[in-house]
Amino acid sequence: MVAKLTQRQQRILWATINHYIATAEPVGSKALAAEYELSFSPATIRNVMGMLEKAGLLYQPHISAGRVPSDSGYRIYVDKLIHPSPNLMHQVEQTLTEQLCPEQRNFEAILRHAAQILAAMSGCVALITMPQSSTSAIRYLHLVSVEAHRVMLILVTDTYETQSVVMDLPQATAPEETPDPEMIERELHILNNFLNHHLCGRSLTDLSHLDWSELDRKFQRHVAFLQRLLVDLTQKSHTVPETPILIGGLAEVLRQPEFAERQLAHTIIHLLEEKQDQLWPLIWAGTDTSEQLPVPPPSDRQHLQIWIGSENPLESIQACTLVSSTYHQDATPVGSVGILGPTRMAYEKVIALVETTANYLSNCLSQTA
Repeated sequence: MVAKLTQRQQRILWATINHYIATAEPVGSKALAAEYELSFSPATIRNVMGMLEKAGLLYQPHISAGRVPSDSGYRIYVDKLIHPSPNLMHQVEQTLTEQLCPEQRNFEAILRHAAQILAAMSGCVALITMPQSSTSAIRYLHLVSVEAHRVMLILVTDTYETQSVVMDLPQATAPEETPDPEMIERELHILNNFLNHHLCGRSLTDLSHLDWSELDRKFQRHVAFLQRLLVDLTQKSHTVPETPILIGGLAEVLRQPEFAERQLAHTIIHLLEEKQDQLWPLIWAGTDTSEQLPVPPPSDRQHLQIWIGSENPLESIQACTLVSSTYHQDATPVGSVGILGPTRMAYEKVIALVETTANYLSNCLSQTA
């Protein structure tokens, strides 16, 4: 766990990462003192960089070299030190509006052109999924007691497919006490009414977006239990879509110095061209958990997912960062927009590109619905 950074440490970490992103060269204290208005001497900057290295946020590739960011350093940078400006997002939106013509193209053509624009603007690989066919809607949910301390949640979809999961009830009484069957039935009846009122007719993807604050106070102890049930049910119900990922900019990213090593470049090309099924659980914004993949660190920005370096569960892209966000039809996520590049990417710009493009595509779908 990284300790809270002082303002001085934050400024020097920010400057170090900015400089490294721009130059791809290890950063020294003299360069920071000369190029950034930090109001600190090179000696002070050097001492702070040493502290950041001890904290695991920077490292030296060679003893005599300057420092470069670690994956943990990039994580602090992304989560705490940068905020894509509204002006930048407006510029991206303007570019998309000028270059994409939704009234003259079908949606697949818009997606392919958007991938080309994203790749050109980011210098990285753009990944956009085709919109998924309509998700099964929930017809009925039912909680039923199967043992003294266990219940089963049964889901029936509008296509009459069924799924079920079993879990232990939270204990309101001491472990050695036998629960009252009538009380359990009454509580399950109330919880069934709550779940069906809020979820019937909605898609499976809505299972994780239920407003638990509306549940009566005396039933709040069931919230964590129900959330786990719904997560398990979603995992069992979800299948990986089979539509291809539209790719743009492979030639662009291979010009980056990080991909000068032939083996790494070959691995990325092989993944994008022949192993797209491995990318689906990552770019589909964390919605596919059928493989029990780890979840990327949460982002303050809605729908945004960022996998940095070693956070990636795929070994083949652990020298990369993947930034993705969902685009929606009405309130339902139907596809994803992603950018894959080296961990030394221009994060502010990439985040603005991904979020703005996802919003643009959502608006296109709402206009054609």
